[in-house]
Amino acid sequence: MIADATLLKIDGLTTVFRTDEGPLKAVNELSLQLGTGETLGLVGESGSGKSVTSLSIMRLLPTVSATLASGTISYLGKDLVRLPEPQMRRIRGSEIGMIFQEPGTSLNPVFRVGQQVAEAIQLHEKVNFREAKKRTIALFREVGIPEPERRFDSFPHEMSGGQKQRVMIAMALSCNPKLLIADEPTTALDVTIQKQILDLLRQLRDQRGMSILFITHDLGVIAEIADRVAVMFRGRLVEQGPVEQIFRRPQHPYTKGLLACRPRLETKFRRLPTVSDFMDATRRPDGSYDIIEKELTPARLALLESTGRGRLLHPRAELKKLGHPVEEAATAGALTTVPEGQRPLLSLDDLQIYYPIRKGLFRSVVGNVKAVDGISFKVYRGQTLGLVGESGCGKTTTGRAIVKLVPTTAGRIAYDGVDINSFQGEDLQRYRSKMQIIFQDPYSSLNPRMTVEAVLTEAMQIHGMGSSRRDRREKAAQLLVEVGLEPLHLRRYPHEFSGGQRQRISIARALAVEPEFLICDESVSALDVSVQAQVLNLLKNLQEQRNLTYIFISHDLSVVKFMSDMMAVMSEGKIVEFGPSEAIYAHPKHDYTRKLISSIPDVALEHIEQ
Repeated sequence: MIADATLLKIDGLTTVFRTDEGPLKAVNELSLQLGTGETLGLVGESGSGKSVTSLSIMRLLPTVSATLASGTISYLGKDLVRLPEPQMRRIRGSEIGMIFQEPGTSLNPVFRVGQQVAEAIQLHEKVNFREAKKRTIALFREVGIPEPERRFDSFPHEMSGGQKQRVMIAMALSCNPKLLIADEPTTALDVTIQKQILDLLRQLRDQRGMSILFITHDLGVIAEIADRVAVMFRGRLVEQGPVEQIFRRPQHPYTKGLLACRPRLETKFRRLPTVSDFMDATRRPDGSYDIIEKELTPARLALLESTGRGRLLHPRAELKKLGHPVEEAATAGALTTVPEGQRPLLSLDDLQIYYPIRKGLFRSVVGNVKAVDGISFKVYRGQTLGLVGESGCGKTTTGRAIVKLVPTTAGRIAYDGVDINSFQGEDLQRYRSKMQIIFQDPYSSLNPRMTVEAVLTEAMQIHGMGSSRRDRREKAAQLLVEVGLEPLHLRRYPHEFSGGQRQRISIARALAVEPEFLICDESVSALDVSVQAQVLNLLKNLQEQRNLTYIFISHDLSVVKFMSDMMAVMSEGKIVEFGPSEAIYAHPKHDYTRKLISSIPDVALEHIEQ
């Protein structure tokens, strides 16, 4: 959609935070403008200043630590920087709506979702509750929430991630704003839900004639929704222009890096390019950066396509039985198969995990939720099995059952030929030293009161590893170096690290007990695409160096295909398709697999120019 008038104009905006190290310019002399009916994509890694820009526009910055130091934010001729707070409060919500990044933390858990939306309407529109409820239900229907009358009385925990995000969209639209600020509204959502949210925002924009400032770290998402793109790096705007221009002829090395590091289904890379392949950035004393552009040479590209092993597939006879003969995956290059007759390292046979549904005064069981409904697969030593599907399909429950974090209802899990269901005490402890799990959110899985040293050495101590505290500390320092951190980080706490660094600490913790098998449960889904590329490369390097076996769980089929030798597609507790990752992408046999593939953002120029 083409803009016909300027709705928002930012000129020379500088936002400063007061820190122990001195003033920090989170946004540095930013100038942008957004037209009526236009979607502007604001792109950059965590820490680039995107979200601070949105909070500056809304005047929601913490007054204790942040200041709008200079510049103007002109909204329909009004300078929001200098507007009195009572007038700003009337604009906030009624004329400028905002969707925050994490709906789970933005919605109050003790109030019903309908009440929260109705409250926003009553605050700005001065209507009674009956009218506000009627309008809320209409909004729920507009944003595609099923059974809107019933969902009005639901609590946030009773709704899926996609539904909660739709509630946040309804709240942002409740007073028919002219400008909608969407701050990472699809981060960590399933690709199918992400596609629904993007389609919904496009539809609402066109129906209502509103403008959207869409903030994300993923240029693939921007390709789906934006008219223009603005790229931020460390608080500064480094490039902007129409979306076709940015994708066809990116000028800044940082933009080139962001475009290159997202895994694509058709990629032949065995290691992903990262931003550091395109530029080096050195910080000056004044807080600005010297940027040195680097050329991604044909030799470097060839190295990324050839470094590391190729695919390791199941034995040929098994592939044939699966309906995916080895020839289907021949495009992978350097392809090998497991020798016939070799015993799998892990095998699942008709695994079932049911949760009872209880009702009535005596809490009688009236049915079961079939989280995992009779799945079977094998993983051979040195392989990576990708487990892909939407939230609620049973993939995380499967991973937790394998490490005996949830009980099984029926079926068999065998590790190196031994049934693990009877493991307890020392047998279970020995098993868990071989089988470790990396969770999705490193911040919630790391104890905030423990230093990195304590996090890493605790696992060693529990499993009787290391002859002394000094010995364990030295090993912890070596682990940090192995995952790309520094030994001096041992004394720091989790909150002192970025998301990517925290995930590296989680990987180091999993490696501390010298495991053979790692389960990576959505371990990169909430990371910036540039950091995601670094972590994926790290996991591949560690697999080669330590001869590790992986189960890689994700909702993103492009990430799973990049990482995996074999792939299992799960839906509603069942495996609907299993085979080599290359073959499943090239010849998907199930409608659900085709749906996952079609939901992945398409950054091809032909698609963007449509």
